[in-house]
Amino acid sequence: MKKQDFYFELPQELIAQHPLKNRDCSRLLVLNKQTGDIEHKTFRDILQYLKKGDCIVINDTKVLPARLIGEKKDTGAKVELLLLTRKDINTWETLVKPGKKAKPGDKIIFGNGKLEAEILEIIEGGNRIVKFHYDGVFEEILDELGEMPLPPYITQRLEDKNRYQTVYAKQQGSAAAPTAGLHFTPELLNEIQQKGISIAHLTLHVGLGTFRPVKEENILDHKMHSEYYIIEQEQAEIINQTKKSGGRIIAVGTTSTRTLESIADENGFVKASNGWTNIFIYPGYHFKTVDCLITNFHLPESTLIMLVSALAGKQNVLHAYDIAVQQKYRFFSFGDAMLII
Repeated sequence: MKKQDFYFELPQELIAQHPLKNRDCSRLLVLNKQTGDIEHKTFRDILQYLKKGDCIVINDTKVLPARLIGEKKDTGAKVELLLLTRKDINTWETLVKPGKKAKPGDKIIFGNGKLEAEILEIIEGGNRIVKFHYDGVFEEILDELGEMPLPPYITQRLEDKNRYQTVYAKQQGSAAAPTAGLHFTPELLNEIQQKGISIAHLTLHVGLGTFRPVKEENILDHKMHSEYYIIEQEQAEIINQTKKSGGRIIAVGTTSTRTLESIADENGFVKASNGWTNIFIYPGYHFKTVDCLITNFHLPESTLIMLVSALAGKQNVLHAYDIAVQQKYRFFSFGDAMLII
């Protein structure tokens, strides 16, 4: 299976640069995976497609304001630091730009010295292990000084940090938002529950690897990044009870999908667990738990469009994307949504 099999032409102007004023006013393309039929709706119309006894599964990860702009303590040269993975309470794996200004022993200060980072070592791939020094609570300092690590295709500044968080974000640790969830409002979630539809939570901390392009021509040669997940016993039981009762499991986003499929047994049941997953889902994959998917429109040749194609069929998905381009849907993180049923 070749990378170019998942290519489509996307005009630059369709890449959404900012969120809509109202989260649930985005457009919704509904794709029937069996027939390939397409409907055009508004996101709040999603209630029409959810049935009593279904369960939607959301990823409650919270994005860290992980982009820090500082300066070298000795020279004053500007340095940008991006937090990737927490190693212990004060030590992080980071991406530093420009890398040549970040050698072991160097110190970078942020917020006039409110926060200081010491470069400990350079690891494989060029990332840096840094140790932070500060007075107070690290998360509070980060919230004050840090910026949201927006994807590289968003070039405009985000005025409100909360618009790159879902309304149910709770477990801090992601470098990117689970963007399919950005369309939900508290009111819509309440209406969903009132209709007799369960909502189950899990956590998958989204890494920057989600934006890593597939470079290999044969997609089977692509090495998938790893991300940390948690699912609690109570939430696993909600999902399993839905399966037993014949309801559908509707994953909100590719992150929820990857987590569910990583922990499911052959009968589609899940159990409370935590760990790392590097599951790579592409056409030919047999889904064990997920029946339907709420997702955004993804980059050409990305692992995300490959996952969507595995669920709905590559021809159906590429046809739907062609229609979305023709109809000028908004693409990527702040863009419109797609429901696969």
